[in-house]
Amino acid sequence: MSGLRTYQSLRTLVTRLRDDLNNKELVLLYAYNRTGKTRLSMEFKDRGKRNNGGKPNTLYFNAYTEDLFTWENDLENDSVRGMKVNYLSKFFDGFTNLGLEPTINEYLNRYADFDFDFEYKEIQQQGESFSKPDFVSFSKEGRDNIKISRGEENVFIWCLFLAICERVLDDHESYRWVKYLYIDDPISSLDDNNAIAVACDLAKILRRAANRKDESDAPDPIKVVVSSHHSLFFNVMCNEIGRSKEGEPAVRHKRYFLHRPNSEGKYTLRATEDTPFFHHVATLAELQKAADSNIGILYTFHFNALRSIMEKTAAFFGHSDISFCLKALDDDENRALFNRALNLLSHGKYAIHEPTPMGEDNQNLFRLILNNFIARFQFDLPEILGESTTETTA
Repeated sequence: MSGLRTYQSLRTLVTRLRDDLNNKELVLLYAYNRTGKTRLSMEFKDRGKRNNGGKPNTLYFNAYTEDLFTWENDLENDSVRGMKVNYLSKFFDGFTNLGLEPTINEYLNRYADFDFDFEYKEIQQQGESFSKPDFVSFSKEGRDNIKISRGEENVFIWCLFLAICERVLDDHESYRWVKYLYIDDPISSLDDNNAIAVACDLAKILRRAANRKDESDAPDPIKVVVSSHHSLFFNVMCNEIGRSKEGEPAVRHKRYFLHRPNSEGKYTLRATEDTPFFHHVATLAELQKAADSNIGILYTFHFNALRSIMEKTAAFFGHSDISFCLKALDDDENRALFNRALNLLSHGKYAIHEPTPMGEDNQNLFRLILNNFIARFQFDLPEILGESTTETTA
């Protein structure tokens, strides 16, 4: 596939991704928040069940995975705090006869500084008795049943998922049903340092998945889709997967920018194999469309987006301040005006869910800054919303 393709629904988009995985081991998707990544992951999972006689074949990590854990504050006694586990999910099947705790702890120690302890419960499933995790409590520095933050909860669940992935790649019987992994936004609550660490750890697992072999030494890869809105995470993944590793075959993969142009349900995919930073350029194209007085509407939060792109551009060239980007202007007075405007207008508390339109003066100033910035750095902006797209229904 080359250029830009448009898909009329999530179902047709899933068809595209699964077709890619027929001759690739991995698909990387970059998409903004609210594009529909979680719904896409569930449609991908559901397609797998339909293609597999109603039996699941996709192990996924997304917002639904996090919902398998519910925080309990023990309001009555205020003492036994922790997360209630929905043990009925197949997600926890491996706990019955696998010691996952050491692997979970190994990953958790890389990102956090608290400990955990599972409580198990005997349950009946399909006429058999199983021991499954029912509750998990946390401790730190000698204090038991501590309350951990939402971000720490997500980190713990992610580490548990990685431990399960290890058992999948070991071809353990409990997870032999897994033929696909779908991982959506695993680092939503992490800082940049941990985002890099998570991306590197995940890349190692995905290399194992791509190069897995069966007992007769024949290729038996686990196919994977990874989607994220986090630009740093996405770029580290692209770099880690794209690099050649001594003694390992290359991971055959596709990289895409996933976009939903409007609320009508259509989706676009653009291949970005040679341009992992494509999403920054795509954001500029979005801003250019919003700044077009004939078809777009400028909101106050667009100044935040423009400043973010300028900061990333300056960092790319080794500079620490957006003043580097403002050198596009020969007029010192305008350069100072632009700098003050970006500093002032990009730091307001603007609600994206209830956007405030810009005033006319600020619109004119925004267009002037944007156009000079694009012209100075000669960005080749994609037609992500244009009429040149090729319609795809398959």
